[in-house]
Amino acid sequence: MNLATVLAAEGSPSLLLILVGVVIAALLIGAFWWGSRRAARRRNTAGAAPRSRAGSWRTPDRDPDE
Repeated sequence: MNLATVLAAEGSPSLLLILVGVVIAALLIGAFWWGSRRAARRRNTAGAAPRSRAGSWRTPDRDPDE
């Protein structure tokens, strides 16, 4: 038997492929969880009371053209 026949006859998936699949699934679940936490944190800061803008704009006491 040559190598191609042996590989074609083997019906069970390789242990390495199973481990790679589990790692990829864990990474996807972790990325979704981390992204959900970041989005929730961003929503909490956006819902906070706006800061006072006092002093951010001042009108001149007199007209500069005078």
